[in-house]
Amino acid sequence: MFVQVTQCKHGSATYFTYLVRESFRTPKGPRSRTICNITALPPETRELISQSLQGRSFVAAESLQLTEAWNCGGLVVLHQAWEEFGWRAIFDFVADARRAGLLKAMILGRILFPSAKMALVDHARGTLLAAACGLDQASEDFDEDDLYASMDQLNEHWVGIEKQLYQKSFPQGVSLVLYDLTSVYFEGNGPSKISPYGHSRDHRSDRPQVLLVVATDAQGLPLHLEVLRGNRGDTTTLQGLLSTLRRRFGIREAVFVFDGGMSSKVNLEAMDELKLKYVTRLGASKLEELLASLPAEQSPELWDRTQVMEIVREGKRYVIAGGSWRQQRDQQRRQARLSKAENELKRLAAVQRKKVNPQKLASQVGRALQRLKAHKYFDYAVDPNGQLQWSRRTEVIQAEKIRDGLYLLGTNATPEQIPSTGVLSHYKNLLEVEDAFCHLKDYLRVRPVFHWRPDRVRNHVRICFLAYWLSAKLERQWRQKDQTIEVHNLLRQLQAIRLGRLEVQGKPFKTMVSQVPKDLNEILNKLGLLPLFSQPPTWAPGVCSK
Repeated sequence: MFVQVTQCKHGSATYFTYLVRESFRTPKGPRSRTICNITALPPETRELISQSLQGRSFVAAESLQLTEAWNCGGLVVLHQAWEEFGWRAIFDFVADARRAGLLKAMILGRILFPSAKMALVDHARGTLLAAACGLDQASEDFDEDDLYASMDQLNEHWVGIEKQLYQKSFPQGVSLVLYDLTSVYFEGNGPSKISPYGHSRDHRSDRPQVLLVVATDAQGLPLHLEVLRGNRGDTTTLQGLLSTLRRRFGIREAVFVFDGGMSSKVNLEAMDELKLKYVTRLGASKLEELLASLPAEQSPELWDRTQVMEIVREGKRYVIAGGSWRQQRDQQRRQARLSKAENELKRLAAVQRKKVNPQKLASQVGRALQRLKAHKYFDYAVDPNGQLQWSRRTEVIQAEKIRDGLYLLGTNATPEQIPSTGVLSHYKNLLEVEDAFCHLKDYLRVRPVFHWRPDRVRNHVRICFLAYWLSAKLERQWRQKDQTIEVHNLLRQLQAIRLGRLEVQGKPFKTMVSQVPKDLNEILNKLGLLPLFSQPPTWAPGVCSK
């Protein structure tokens, strides 16, 4: 049987008739007959009859219940990327399937809800993290001791993991290596062997720390990570990195880009001996020396700051670059320092002292100016009566204005190998590594570190490194589709998509994915991710559909 709808017109009015009809066979062929006319019934009732005749089942709304719902959108994308990138094979060395799953959980959790290991169970509650990692969704407790034992599996296997990642990502090798380092501090004393006090990039000189060294390709995809003692000088880290990259990955010919902290004479000579090309930033003193040697017709005041200038001195190649934005930034920074310094000088001069000590006051002034990074801008003196007098060094300020926005790059590559504009673009790529460190330390929350064992400190950082690698790989794919949204932001927004389980009269009926938010629908479509949410993931617990 079926519902037949007929339409007829009388003048300007249109009338619809709804008939329940039955098909049957006769010796002369198929025929149909009217069973009843349901036109007078409400539209909802007519639709219910029509759907029932098509074989669909209906239940009372009161018997339908949503028994479970899990946040899962970001996990769906990460699980699909995990499989696509072949990461399942990376942890084949872990014999225990649960420990391999816990390693995966810590990596995915570091992207979606970075936190201490102890808090992972709280953040995982209400999500499909356990199921996405091949763990039992109902019973997995993410015990802290089990997480640490799983982290320990990385010991003695990290070199193999890095080699696998390198081979999967760079089958043709790399031609450009970007290198940078940063520091990460500890809460508490930290492991004594690797966490001394040192120069803190986080402005936490009161905390012990370690150094993180990372090398990436031109697009910011990481190649190598190392954890070093926190009091090592920047210049002492480069040659060890070169040795590791050559031995572990077979990198023999590449251009290495690094910042001024690593560009010591010894390091540059070592790279020349290894016949490796480099691009590095050099210090302000070298820039001043080169500018002073230029003829008057090449004075910086006459330059187009949007262009680069190449200078060759004593067989060495230099590129001077800059821009209006950097020039404006340097001017604002200097003006702010001058203003703060003069306010501090006025304050110190106005203090009423019971006992005049010119030497002590001069010492206070010097320390204050050093703290405000303005010592070079002022001449100051304290007379025997304790009166503080100061004046600006106008010649120093004027000379610095000429250099505003300029910075100096050095390279041992020939113009045929790397043109001047290429030198600049390689160095700008290094800024992406610095951004990577910001991501690594901020949104992955590498810092602060609470571990007490050196191997667990390293493994904690390695978990963060793997999480960043996964994010960077996704970001590269999305850039190829002209999408520049930050990976971690989108993944965390996608967690609002939920997987729900419906029951009818206490029995499982259907597992459904909630609707994709409208503001994310277009982005997911452009990224080709929308089909992932057309049906429940196959790895979700108890997936069933009707």
